[in-house]
Amino acid sequence: MHKRCFLVDDEILALKELETMLKAFPEMEIIGTSDRATTAVDLINSLKPDLVFLDINMPGMNGFEMLEKLNEAPEVIFVTAYDEFATKAFEVNALDYILKPVNPERLKDAINKVQKKTFPEKSNESEKLGIDKKIFIKDGEKCYFVPIKDIFLIESEGNYVRVFFENKKPLLHKSLTYMENRLAEDIFFRANRQFILNLNFIKNIEPYFNSTLLVEMHTGQKIDLSQRQSVKFREITGV
Repeated sequence: MHKRCFLVDDEILALKELETMLKAFPEMEIIGTSDRATTAVDLINSLKPDLVFLDINMPGMNGFEMLEKLNEAPEVIFVTAYDEFATKAFEVNALDYILKPVNPERLKDAINKVQKKTFPEKSNESEKLGIDKKIFIKDGEKCYFVPIKDIFLIESEGNYVRVFFENKKPLLHKSLTYMENRLAEDIFFRANRQFILNLNFIKNIEPYFNSTLLVEMHTGQKIDLSQRQSVKFREITGV
């Protein structure tokens, strides 16, 4: 199956070597390369590759920090000289982890994994994060690839948001308004100044003060909708 790939490595020779090795796999179309993580962020956000071959230990911004700056998380194969990162790489559900110098057979194994993986279809609505997408969050030493469909609540905390999924709630360096603009409106609803909630995770809705609504999430958390948002919520749900 054809895959659009992007390569990131601060060592230009390593970048060229990987590019050459990937020519043995015509199904891997290289749509771009970069030896600077900051430049790679803009290019990946623009080109939206299916797969990124990514070095971890880079000056200025490491691979994990770079992933968090992307609008949406692509599939990732880490290519690095430092095996100490292996555990963390697999904690974040990377497709694979290849040590430098890259062994051709090891690269072939990684590409076989790629071919077995089902990739979501690209959405035509480029500005919105589809329910089948993922975002990358680096919170301290912990890193997560978070499926959008698993996020049930987003809470504003200053310049950050706390993202609730499963039993986790890491901080993401984005604003609540940014998240509101990026998420699909038919799934995610801005409850008030502090919260965005996933409509699929609502357990109960009840009347509250001054014609507002109180929403109970599947976790038991209760969130009161502002007056304006209560009106909007009734309009879209028929409550």
